[in-house]
Amino acid sequence: MTEASATPAADTDAFRAGLQAVVDDFLTAQTTRLAPLGPDAARLLDAAREAITGGKRFRAAFCYWGYRAVAAPSPDEETALLKACASLELLHASALVHDDYMDASDTRRGHPATHRAFEGEHRTAGWRGNPEQYGAAAAILLGDLLLTWADEMLRTCGLPPERVEAAMRMFDICRTEVVAGQFLDVSVQARGKADVATAMTVLRFKSAKYSIERPLHIGAALAGADDAMITALTGFGLPLGEAFQLRDDQLGVFGDPEVTGKPAGDDLVEGKRTVLVAEALSSSPADEAALLDSSLGQDLDLATVDRLRRIIVDSGAHDRVEEMIADLARDSVAALERAPLREEARDALRLLSAAVTQRVI
Repeated sequence: MTEASATPAADTDAFRAGLQAVVDDFLTAQTTRLAPLGPDAARLLDAAREAITGGKRFRAAFCYWGYRAVAAPSPDEETALLKACASLELLHASALVHDDYMDASDTRRGHPATHRAFEGEHRTAGWRGNPEQYGAAAAILLGDLLLTWADEMLRTCGLPPERVEAAMRMFDICRTEVVAGQFLDVSVQARGKADVATAMTVLRFKSAKYSIERPLHIGAALAGADDAMITALTGFGLPLGEAFQLRDDQLGVFGDPEVTGKPAGDDLVEGKRTVLVAEALSSSPADEAALLDSSLGQDLDLATVDRLRRIIVDSGAHDRVEEMIADLARDSVAALERAPLREEARDALRLLSAAVTQRVI
């Protein structure tokens, strides 16, 4: 990527292409490394490529602009920085593979989820044993492999070792938070109850921090940021991350399947106790709250999804979550304007802020 393509009016297609190129190079090296394992390793690598391809690349973008908030990379550092940013996409792919299995999701971005794809291969081939167990094993192992690669890619990105070490400390915190947040989430679903405060805690640690705040921190650490800069980036990144996930929760209930690649009302079918659902349960009449509560996690036809959506809208939860998104986005941008960032980064982060809160997918 040239200096010109990384300006505030950044060519996002060029950025994603550059990011994909370093990922492809990394996977080519892994293909050579795993070649002695034969065709099964090749199948695993094919699944890894599919898991990593596509997506909005928001985490990589926030890492990139976290770096440029502090300093401009030299031409020699640009590829190394892209490799570091790509490590977050490997982490994200790992989380999605595991998350789809834990949520029993059938699809991801319009394609079979990893565990379903491998389950289908087992069933088609007529192999011994349980196809579902095989799919589960494959998804767990692929997620673990992607997580291992994320660590490797950041450690070996090629930026100065002392800065990589500082970024690794942030990366360690990020991974700890997201795993613990995921466990909190599955525990909340198992108990079948969550108030708004608990749902916000899940949102903050499972998604908000790992999606925006920590990628900013990792990028800034790679550029040699001091504690004051890290704190300033939190002021911007944490509320924006919360707004980002609240938007995702809205899409999980009201999103168009043709756009999201997920079934209608997917979060309702999966039984997710999101802030949106918690708000609706606390504000609906008793009979409607009982229907919504008992329907979560069930197979739902379109008519039932529409009825549950109406309950959520009538409760005022949809509008309240929209207000929360707007308030958090406003707080985030206000913090961005106060932060001691390089101006090109401020401009780019302002555009990214709008992209993550106003998206339809």
